[in-house]
Amino acid sequence: MASTATTASTGGHGPEATRRDFLFIATATVGAVGAAATLVPLVDQMNPDASTLAAGGPVDLDVSKIEEGGQVMIRWRERPIFVFHRSKQTLDSMQSAQMVSLLSDPDSEQPQQPPYATNWHRSLKPEYGVLVGICTHLGCIPLFYPTPSATTPVTNWPGGYFCPCHGSKYDPAGRVFSGVPAPYNLPVPPYRFVNSTTLRVGENDASAQAWNFDSIRQL
Repeated sequence: MASTATTASTGGHGPEATRRDFLFIATATVGAVGAAATLVPLVDQMNPDASTLAAGGPVDLDVSKIEEGGQVMIRWRERPIFVFHRSKQTLDSMQSAQMVSLLSDPDSEQPQQPPYATNWHRSLKPEYGVLVGICTHLGCIPLFYPTPSATTPVTNWPGGYFCPCHGSKYDPAGRVFSGVPAPYNLPVPPYRFVNSTTLRVGENDASAQAWNFDSIRQL
């Protein structure tokens, strides 16, 4: 099993409309922040077969192919899963008092992640963020703007994810900002590392407490 950059998501829209929406968003993301910092294309032989996707089975990804600062998207249970290779600069910004002061749930008190991802970086390994790429407000797909900017996508942007539909904002760990429409952090799917470079989405970490993905909210 393996992974693919894809155009599927969930929500109340028909599949063709959803594909068009995601293609538009993905194109806008590339234009906004550049190809090196958005979706990284993966080779065809890494694609999972249709039966794997339909069954909602685990999906593997070789994270060694993701450059530092880059992100890829894979599909699991027809949901877009963002895998972000976070740099030291990004990790430092996530722990800064300035960033934490902007967040609604900085300590991940809401059950939007497995127990093994209930930490400041919301992941098994700090350098790899793994998030369900669906806004917890109305199910749009947030755009990826990892680099701080004075103007883009909004003024005083600290880096992270921005939902263009209604302006919800998340930090690089998927922690939601205060005062935005989205009520919860972006969910973290169940996942584990099969080895030092292979990420498997759809299975809980074998050394930790099992977790039911259906407990997440607003999806």
